[in-house]
Amino acid sequence: MTRVAIIGAGPSGMAALRAFESARKKGAEIPELVCYERQNDWGGIWNYTWRTGTDQYGEPVHGSMYRYLWSNGPKECLEFADYSFEEHFGRPIPSYPPRAVLHDYIAGRVSKSGVRPYIKFDHSVRWVEYNDETGKFTVRVRDLPNNQDSTEEFDYVINAGGHFSTPNVPQYPGFEKFPGRVLHSHDFRDAVEFAGKDVIVVGASYSAEDIGIQCHKYGAKTVTYCYRNTPMGFNWPESVDERPILTHVEGNIVHFSDGSSKHADAIILCTGYLHNYPYLGEDLRLKSENRLWPLGLYKGIFWQNNTKFMYIGAQDQFYTFNMFDAQAWYARDVVLGRIELPDAATREEDYKVWRAKEEACENAFDLIDFQTAYMRDMLDSTDYPELKVEKVAELFKTWEHHKEEGILTYRDRSYVSVVTGNQAPEHHTTWMLALDDSKEAFLANEAQV
Repeated sequence: MTRVAIIGAGPSGMAALRAFESARKKGAEIPELVCYERQNDWGGIWNYTWRTGTDQYGEPVHGSMYRYLWSNGPKECLEFADYSFEEHFGRPIPSYPPRAVLHDYIAGRVSKSGVRPYIKFDHSVRWVEYNDETGKFTVRVRDLPNNQDSTEEFDYVINAGGHFSTPNVPQYPGFEKFPGRVLHSHDFRDAVEFAGKDVIVVGASYSAEDIGIQCHKYGAKTVTYCYRNTPMGFNWPESVDERPILTHVEGNIVHFSDGSSKHADAIILCTGYLHNYPYLGEDLRLKSENRLWPLGLYKGIFWQNNTKFMYIGAQDQFYTFNMFDAQAWYARDVVLGRIELPDAATREEDYKVWRAKEEACENAFDLIDFQTAYMRDMLDSTDYPELKVEKVAELFKTWEHHKEEGILTYRDRSYVSVVTGNQAPEHHTTWMLALDDSKEAFLANEAQV
């Protein structure tokens, strides 16, 4: 019997499991599935842990999740076509949920589909190797609680372990003598730690934007962003500003490239993540910066040098949960023989065309349209339920405008679900005053003040 290994039970791995299970429930004969997850529960980066560095088994901590994280994009843009938020919670809910609510939603769908028995939790993949003679992969895995290694053979491997867990940590002169705290966003856990402090945030992308605003919300004295190329340019509150990239640190003073300086108690490096797959050899390992179209992946999924090895969720993202679904359904249909892949030359030409389209994008709206076209290309090839991605693209663009209008207030907006057509209610508390990020507090009666 054909066997498929799935590495990771985060949103991408859960999408792969759900895709195969959907086909099985429609009468298809599916392969034997084995999903390896090194955490003790599904959810990937949406699991919160207080731990940083290494876990109880000495493994690198996978998650970068922090307390008080709320979705920084409308939930309507990531909604599953076959499982709405309204179906899960029994009623419409506000458009910007906190982490616990989103985790509950994605876990609810796979729990309902019955795929948990396919997963081996607390199992860390150590090595994946392909044998040209047998046409099979050997996967070596460690059972972490029992500290035992085992190997199994598979016909296909889906690498769904994500690429937001190995931090990119730059070095700046003076860091070694800085008397305050220097940390990467991967190790950021609680904004309350920085109350009353002068915080420097290095970076100008989504994690920088959100962590800096979290620090402001929970009482930081000042927040100073520093950017390498272009400032974010939002209408910041008085205690928040932007400077060009830092050059060096002297004591508690951070110096910037425009000649200015600022006192700092903490420096938070929101400098991105590295594609890091230590369990893969050179013949299978994707090497790319974080971008919407990495080279070497046909349809953004199939490894050019061996199409039996697949990546899900390896690109940068506007679309998230539903894009992982679209990729998973497409990958599944290739495994099931429903879609035949073209020859190597055609595949290479195709992903080069997509890369050229990505490079022609001039702004965020172009990038949204680019990934929307990618979504449409995949969805039209499978039986994934109808998803009006063009409507989702409109929501993304509206979201961008709302952020420009108010970086502290955009999470108070509400949107119409493209799945149900229903308008989300307003949250009972404005985001800046909503200090409790629990599921119970968020789902409390909307009439509450």
